Amino acid sequence: MWKPLHLVPPDTRIDFLRYHKITFALSIVMVLASIGLVFTKGLNFGIDFAGGIVMEVESPDAVADLASMRSSLNALELGEVALQEFGAPNVVLIRVPQQEGGEVATQAAVAKVQESLGSAWQYRRTESVGPKVGSELIESAFFAFILAMGGIMAYIWFRYEWNFGLNALIALVHDCVTTIGLFALTGMEFNLATVAAVLTIAGYSVNDTVVVFDRIRYDLRRFKTMPVRDLLNQSLNSTLSRTTVTSGLTLLSVLALAIWGGEAMRGFAVALIWGIVIGTYSTLFMATPLLLYVDLRRGAKAKAQEADTAGA
Repeated sequence: MWKPLHLVPPDTRIDFLRYHKITFALSIVMVLASIGLVFTKGLNFGIDFAGGIVMEVESPDAVADLASMRSSLNALELGEVALQEFGAPNVVLIRVPQQEGGEVATQAAVAKVQESLGSAWQYRRTESVGPKVGSELIESAFFAFILAMGGIMAYIWFRYEWNFGLNALIALVHDCVTTIGLFALTGMEFNLATVAAVLTIAGYSVNDTVVVFDRIRYDLRRFKTMPVRDLLNQSLNSTLSRTTVTSGLTLLSVLALAIWGGEAMRGFAVALIWGIVIGTYSTLFMATPLLLYVDLRRGAKAKAQEADTAGA
């Protein structure tokens, strides 16, 4: 007879809340370290936010000589030109700072770079973003993040209770802040794709949290006398198989994107990989253990009484 596959045995009994104070301390350290890195080291803003010129070029040789390129391009007096190998040894991403003088100065800078490299090079793409557009994009990204967080909190608050909504929001902020901190630590480019990844992480994290919260609410009605600590552990263990399968399969997909998606998708994929890991962690060791510090049974009882009154 066919039997369903269980990556986690049905009788698993892991005490997730045993070390919850240690995981709380670890999370606080990660959040504070991320904020500190953002304010001290800063983010490596891409052209979307910082403005400037980016050119993707391909060398006629098998391997581009970055040292020689850097020397010749810096001699053009266009500012600090940054070079980065982009996907292949002979493909280079050139970043030129924003030029004073508007579009005319930008076109002149591009022409100088092309003249310096020569006609043997292949110019794949050239993009330019002004400082005003960059600042507007930063502002729009910030408001998108705030609105997304507010909408998610309102949804959980409406569907469950205020304590569930607050705990979910704390976990969401934790996941998103540490993701931004990872980019500050590693110096990877932070651009619009990264912002999309952060918002995706928020949606993924809350989806994982909602599944556990649904189980907790069900168990509160089912086991009216069970201690809250035991009930939370039981709910986490009951949903652990689903959490493992969902996170594992999603992680495999994103790993494939990180390995074979090319340099342009690497930052997006890395952000999602971290988000899947930290989102699962925050559900198991933050959002759920925080429920120990609120009166879950009183809230559930009040909600049941309201339902009975409405039915009468």
